[in-house]
Amino acid sequence: MAASAQSLWLDLPGGRHQAVLEKAATPAKGLAYVAHPHPLFGGTMDNKVVQTMSRAYLQAGWDCLRFNFRGVDQSEGVYDEGLGETDDVLAALRQLAPEGPLALAGFSFGAYVVCQAISQLWPTQRLKKIVLVGTAVTHFHPTPLPSALHDQTLVVHGESDDTVALPAVLQWAAPQSLPVMVVPACGHFFHGQLPLLKSLVLRHLRA
Repeated sequence: MAASAQSLWLDLPGGRHQAVLEKAATPAKGLAYVAHPHPLFGGTMDNKVVQTMSRAYLQAGWDCLRFNFRGVDQSEGVYDEGLGETDDVLAALRQLAPEGPLALAGFSFGAYVVCQAISQLWPTQRLKKIVLVGTAVTHFHPTPLPSALHDQTLVVHGESDDTVALPAVLQWAAPQSLPVMVVPACGHFFHGQLPLLKSLVLRHLRA
């Protein structure tokens, strides 16, 4: 797990952002960034799904970064429909891990932002171990992932998700031939299923 956790402020295009950087207990494989769900619907870096994924990355030997998007809690700026949020993610990663390797993960709106960031990072950055959970595809249009990263990517979705319907995610993934792991009888926020989610993410990270 984490050997240390540091609260910090990041100066990003949207202003000063609250962040937490957790260091792995062993020499890190690189920096993992985990993006939180929609800022206008209660999403923060302390979301339980985000924290669950962060713990998995730490346990697998990655340093892990989370930060509050624009306008969330004490982070400056205003919600920018994923555009400015993507710019902030790219700026944060340039500051903290300019040469990689990088692992990226996101939940819901955060998964959308991660897809947009990947489209700008690839192929110049070393990207590994991508995790997309509850990917927001109904109100947003995530950029398809590069085919070369498919074997590095885990897409997880709840069968009973009533925020982002499973058929919509399958429709997004199908043209990419991107597998989707479906968790039976599971909703958007993985209530009661967080230990399972962590084990799925850990298995992917250790593969």
